[in-house]
Amino acid sequence: MIHDATVDRTTDGHGRVAELDWAALRRLDAGQGERIPELAEVVDLIAGQAHLFIEVKAPEAAPALLRFMRDRQLFAAATVISFWHPVIKTLRQEEPRLQTGVLFVGCPVDPPALARAAEAQFLALNYQYVTQDLVQAAREAGLGLMVWNIDTVGELLPLLPLELDYIGSNAPDILLNYLAGH
Repeated sequence: MIHDATVDRTTDGHGRVAELDWAALRRLDAGQGERIPELAEVVDLIAGQAHLFIEVKAPEAAPALLRFMRDRQLFAAATVISFWHPVIKTLRQEEPRLQTGVLFVGCPVDPPALARAAEAQFLALNYQYVTQDLVQAAREAGLGLMVWNIDTVGELLPLLPLELDYIGSNAPDILLNYLAGH
């Protein structure tokens, strides 16, 4: 499980993820001897401790992910998100128990309409575009909100009053330490 299109930022390797097979990816050091985990390993690690957001980066990965979600019965424990809104709609139509969200960057006129069109239950937004009006519109539409990537206390503070459902971060330790002290 790797987020970036390349392995350069998060491992000791170089190159595009799509050009490496799983064995090559697994050999890479992701820091202090850690290896890139399989999705099943991540699910097992956080079971009962956190809600998982799984991003579909490539539409062709969706059928395998749906099988995995069904096999593991992850419908309450995970939400599938993607910039590929048609993929989200198809997944939701194939498996109504699936929780889904639409990812986007920017400030469209009607974000809840994007979620409705994809039959999604969540908006997954870049924090820079989140406003009180957008939060209110999402709530009125019955949508959950996941905001990404808040990595500093300065980025977090203006969003705390908005009572978001989930926050994605590359630096959860920083945010959790701050929240624990307040």
